[in-house]
Amino acid sequence: MEVHAVGRTAPHLNGLKGDFDPIAIVRAEPLPPVVAAENGVHGNDDKGNGGAKQKEIVLGRNVHTACLEVTEPDADDHFTGDKDAYMAGVLARYRNNLLERTKHHLGYPYNLDFDYGALSQLQHFSINNLGDPFIESNYGVHSRQFEVGVLDWFARLWEIERDEYWGYITNCGTEGNLHGILMGREVFPDGILYASRESHYSVFKAARMYRMECVKVDCLTSGEIDCSDLKKQLLANKDKPAILNVNIGTTVKGAVDDLDLVIKTLEENGFPQDRFYIHCDGALFGLMMPFVKRAPKVSFKKPIGSVSVSGHKFVGCPMPCGVQLTRMSHIKVLSSNVEYLASRDATIMGSRNGHAPIFLWYTLNKKGYKGFQKEVQKCLRNAHYLKDKLRDAGISAMLNELSSTVVFERPHDEEFVRRWQLACQGNIAHVVVMPNVTIEKLDGFLEELAEKRKLWYKGSGGDGVAPSPPCVAVDIGSENCDCGLHK
Repeated sequence: MEVHAVGRTAPHLNGLKGDFDPIAIVRAEPLPPVVAAENGVHGNDDKGNGGAKQKEIVLGRNVHTACLEVTEPDADDHFTGDKDAYMAGVLARYRNNLLERTKHHLGYPYNLDFDYGALSQLQHFSINNLGDPFIESNYGVHSRQFEVGVLDWFARLWEIERDEYWGYITNCGTEGNLHGILMGREVFPDGILYASRESHYSVFKAARMYRMECVKVDCLTSGEIDCSDLKKQLLANKDKPAILNVNIGTTVKGAVDDLDLVIKTLEENGFPQDRFYIHCDGALFGLMMPFVKRAPKVSFKKPIGSVSVSGHKFVGCPMPCGVQLTRMSHIKVLSSNVEYLASRDATIMGSRNGHAPIFLWYTLNKKGYKGFQKEVQKCLRNAHYLKDKLRDAGISAMLNELSSTVVFERPHDEEFVRRWQLACQGNIAHVVVMPNVTIEKLDGFLEELAEKRKLWYKGSGGDGVAPSPPCVAVDIGSENCDCGLHK
């Protein structure tokens, strides 16, 4: 974003007097450069694309071209107040930009509908839950009592007794995956990690970090793991234990892996419960599924090893965080006493944001199970509304069962993609319908998309020169594709 204040030529203190206007003109961000896609970068890897040319990847802009410079205060600044006035103006413009970008936010799974004004009184404290959440350290400014209360709530949700689980509030969803997969590696040091091609990139990051052998398993068109291919891969490696990442909602298509079928596939092919470890990545849908009627259960009553969810997604915590739960019997291999802390530590990061547990505790108390159930139903209802409206408009679209992620043909114009902050992969994009996404917001998006498509595809299908809507049958199935070939 290029920011220009009226009457100013550079973001320095010179010229602040008289001509400084805290209400700046915010110009449109320049479009980022395009780079060639590498094989396998789009989740489908090199399979199933019918030899079609891969979509080029558009990278975000280089922030260094528009960063906010840190400057030294002038010697007399405590008299003039120029620096304070400059920073106040920058923050005012930044807030206006956040308001504008929030209005056009559809592609990423963040619940932006929250009000934590009651917690502002705590922002003056450096709250750090370093070490084990269940054992106090010598650092007294912590929020462990809130953290353990939140963990107990999730333990009830995922059906494990208080004395049988261990967990902590992480700094993000990726940390939950890193911890869960590390847990599997510690239980089975020679195990092989199996994950579907549609798994979040953090799963494959974990494999690289821990130098684990990793097998990518094919997916169904829906994005769900293909258990027939899983069977083939397991049989090819019967001599080594299996560590599995099971997706409770894939990143792009919102597909839910069939946990019961995965367990059945393991047990029927020579992997009893003492030879496999399952980590469930429930980043978004791990908290939504328990409130969906007839949805399969994610439960520690089944032979799973760990579950993680993000706290800044469906819950709506304003800072990235997550929840990771595992079995107490597993954690002993990771835990070690730390004299410096007067505590134990089996976490990834050590120091942890002590504010995040308070935000989670506050929301869980305000909404409760019934409140979350109501929000889940609203999201699913609005997702079906969006999918139906897209199909009625002749736009290719798909919505998986149990999901609020609507997948559709990628818009032709990258400026439109950036305006609505859509997440794209190859020829498809998606909207994640969260509690803050209203019917009115969806109608505005649909209206703008319909108008833009008239310009993008004007005259398409005639002389073959004008672009046509992409065929996305390989991505979402021919029954959901509305291109000229499948219409």
